[in-house]
Amino acid sequence: MKTFFAFLSMLPLIAACAGPSKAQLDDEVRRLCAIDGGIKVYETVQLPAEKFVRYTQKITTFPYQKLNNDDEYYLAWNVSKLKEGNPSMRRDHFQIIRRSDSKILGDSISYARKGGDIPGPWHESSFRCPDKATDSFLVQRVFIQIDER
Repeated sequence: MKTFFAFLSMLPLIAACAGPSKAQLDDEVRRLCAIDGGIKVYETVQLPAEKFVRYTQKITTFPYQKLNNDDEYYLAWNVSKLKEGNPSMRRDHFQIIRRSDSKILGDSISYARKGGDIPGPWHESSFRCPDKATDSFLVQRVFIQIDER
């Protein structure tokens, strides 16, 4: 019976060794990030103060593609799951698009690994590359406030 419980206690370790390790996935995240990760701005938009506040406040209020059809700009977000399970790996692609002509003003691509830790009551670890290629950093780079002095 002791052997059975010893085997059960080893299952998380065996499961962790069966797939790619956190370090291997972190290396893959860095490799993919070097290929196409980062922020690209194709056109900046100068906005008066009242609109600047609207489009640069917390990203949770930024109009997503399927919401607020009357907004002049919207954010499209595409998530590609590259590896599911634990650990997992994904690619996030954000684009700011002008609604009037469907022109992409900027895009941001990042890769992330989540999990791969020994099971326990703590939060899973994660790794993202580049760390400043998120939707909020993209918004800050595309929209510029007009100085009305």
